[in-house]
Parts: sequence; C-alpha cells; structure tokens
Amino acid sequence: MKITAIEPLVCHARMRNWIFVKIVTDQPGLIGWGEATLEWHTRSVVGAIQDIAELIVGEDPRRIEHLWQMMFRQHFWHGNGIVRGTAISGIDLALWDIAGKIAGVPCSQLWGGRVRDYVRTYCHLGGGNMEKFYETSIDDARSFADLARAAVAEGYTAFKSMAVPPTMPLEGLRAVKHAEAAVAAMRDAVGDDVDIMVDCHARPSPAMGLKFGQALDPYGLYFFEEPCWPEAVDGLAAINAAITTPVATGERVTDLRTFQELFAKRACDVCQLDITHCGGLTAARKVAALAEAHRIALAPHNPQGPVSTAASLEFGFSQPSYIICETVHADVPWRTDVVEEGFTMEPQGRIVRPNTRPGLGITINERAVAQHPFQQELPQRVFYPDGSVGDW
Repeated sequence: MKITAIEPLVCHARMRNWIFVKIVTDQPGLIGWGEATLEWHTRSVVGAIQDIAELIVGEDPRRIEHLWQMMFRQHFWHGNGIVRGTAISGIDLALWDIAGKIAGVPCSQLWGGRVRDYVRTYCHLGGGNMEKFYETSIDDARSFADLARAAVAEGYTAFKSMAVPPTMPLEGLRAVKHAEAAVAAMRDAVGDDVDIMVDCHARPSPAMGLKFGQALDPYGLYFFEEPCWPEAVDGLAAINAAITTPVATGERVTDLRTFQELFAKRACDVCQLDITHCGGLTAARKVAALAEAHRIALAPHNPQGPVSTAASLEFGFSQPSYIICETVHADVPWRTDVVEEGFTMEPQGRIVRPNTRPGLGITINERAVAQHPFQQELPQRVFYPDGSVGDW
C-alpha cells in the first residue's frame, strides 16, 4: 500500500481559511482527511504541506510513527515551528483517518477503545461569530450577559468569553474593574450551574494577568485561559499558584519539551494542546501521556474547521484526562454543507455521542469547498492608546 498524492484544499471561512489535507492511496477509494488550518498563514502552510509531501509520497501510510519521524526530523529543520508543525499535523490526522478505515473502526478504537460514553462541548459567546466574540466591548457588561443567556438557550452548559481587554504591561484598576463587571454580569445571568471560561488571549503581562486572575477568582470560573504570554512559563506558574481558578494554556505550544516544562513547573492545570498545530494525533497522544503523569486535564484548542473538531472529539473519547471540547457552530452559515460527520451532538447539553464510522468518521464535500476559495482573512490589529503595538 502506497501514498500516491497529498493535496491541500483551501476553504475560506471569513476569519480563517480552513486548510483540508487529502491523502490519496493506491487502494481504490481509500483516502484520508486531515486539517492544517492556521490563521493568516494559509499560503505558508499550503507550501509547507507541498514541501513535506515530497518526503512521504510513495511510502506506506500505515507506518504512521515512522512517517511522523520523517516529517519532523528530515529536511534538516525539525518540525517545531508553527507553520511546519501545522503542516505535519494535517498530514498526520489524515494518516490516522486512513488507519481507522483500514481497520474498519473509529480511531479511538485504535488507541485502546472508548473511555467515556460522551464528550462535553463548550461554545464561544456568539457561537463563533467573530464580531460578537472578539469585538464586544469590555465596558458593555449587559451585552456579555445577553450573549451568555443566548449560549445557555442553545443548550450549552459551558461557554467561553473574551472578558479581558488588551492592556499595557502595567495598568491601573480601570481594565480590571471592567473585566470583573463583565464576568459578574455573566454569572448573574446564567447562575452557578453553568461553567464560564475567560480567555485572556495571552494579552496581559504576567503582572496584569495576576491582577485579572485575582479579581475574577471569586466568580468560580471553569478555567482562566492564557493569562500571559505562553513563553512566560514562570509567570504562568506564579498566576496558577496565586489563584484557585485553574489556569489553561498550551494552544501555541508545538513541541513536547515545552509541554514538559509547563507541566513540571505547574504552569497550568488545563492543557489546551491544539491537535492541528502540535504535530497531529501522534504528538497529541504523547502530550496526553505527560499530562496524565502530572494529573493535568486536557481541553484541546479547537476553533478551526470540521476535521479538527472530528479529530478533537475522537481524541477525547480515548483520553482519561480529557474534560471538554471547544467548538464553534456559527462562524459561517454553510459549515454543515462542507462536511458529513459520524458523531451526533445532542441539542440539550450539547454533548457528543461517539462516532460510529471508521477513522475520523467524516467526509468532506469537495464541491462545497470549491465554492469558497481562498480569500485573505480579516485583519486583526491591536494598538494601545499611545499608539504602541499590543497583542490581539
């Protein structure tokens, strides 16, 4: 059995260009689907996929670990960078999809079988609508409350908000008070039985992240995401030690060594590895083993397209430390036209029942993808009041 072609397919979805990876084999009808979506780097990732394909076209797709080592270690540069890591991830997901199809079972069965009966999911405020999630003004607490009620009305028992504004390395109380008012409004709107997450988007410095964390600690957040730059491991560890809310991070980490450092320094209690960036399911299973050893929960980063979601869910059915899956459902109105999924989501509670199809259980409609060709993603820029550059 041989790989005959690796084809990237780009599908424009407003804020992101979904990059699907199609692996074709010499066995009639046997193809695999992966995803390598990376915002604002579409052309770079497509080029990286084409470069890496030169390494493994003609190889046996069943030798997944061997092919992963080839993709990561050869061509001189190791695959830790975000562009190459994302390209490797997309190819790796497609290889696992093929492996499941060959065996005639869902991928989770290849990794020891299901460890749970369902996977819980959460949404973004606005369901993935960019303007509602990213651009709701932090001084508009009422809008945060309204969006929170809307998420619960859609059946979700957990949601994530961007209730922390961009801040300079050190600021006074104004931004902190606005963040606290937004979170208080959401908590009042939905009560204590709904889990609320706050994503800082790694905007604050460690000092400001600590200020926000301490101010929001009394509201019982499910987790507090990226309260400072992920490179500031000691800062993350200090914040995690100072608050009772679990700190979450890991979506921007692409190498096993850094995950090891994060866990060893207890810089987080929730690992948000991104399966489409960290090296695919092959690498994710190694990160999961490290997390299990440190008793750290898994809640993968997953605001991307439908193959990423299928892979994140299949992964969740196999991992004991997995707690919840991030999803978007209202980023584009035609999302379901692009994919046919093997799992089912129950409207009440938004829990996902197991995929019953082999591999990742998904089929991509290439005709629908072709109706949404590449366009440049919407630009996102942040500047502080004095004109200096901030973090989006």
